[in-house]
Amino acid sequence: MEIEDRIRASFARQGLMTTLGARLDSAREGKVEVSAPIRPETGQQQGMAHAGLTFAIGDSAAGYAALSVMPADNEVVTSEMKIHLLAPARGTRLVARGRVVKPGRRLVIVTADVFALDGAEERHVALLTGTMVPVPA
Repeated sequence: MEIEDRIRASFARQGLMTTLGARLDSAREGKVEVSAPIRPETGQQQGMAHAGLTFAIGDSAAGYAALSVMPADNEVVTSEMKIHLLAPARGTRLVARGRVVKPGRRLVIVTADVFALDGAEERHVALLTGTMVPVPA
């Protein structure tokens, strides 16, 4: 199975991503992009995207980037993930771009940059860094 097909099939089984209205925009070896609309129900009291939405799609983008470098008989789970909130997430959509920093058999080091889209403008709102652990599928 191709990397993108494998990741799309897994992403389709994620209930939280469905609830958030998230979509898998692209997937290739070592890099995955996930986006979600900024809606009132995923916002915080000041009208911006909630940090929980930012974290959720960043974690998924980073995790799927890790999965993209794993053998077909493996999945991955998050072992540790840190988020740096850089700016208010104002706009209509968030885009998370995950990538593999260092692949490994036991640990995969990943990052995700999250951007808020407002028209043609993109604003860097978060940086996530973390560790994924391969597990049997």
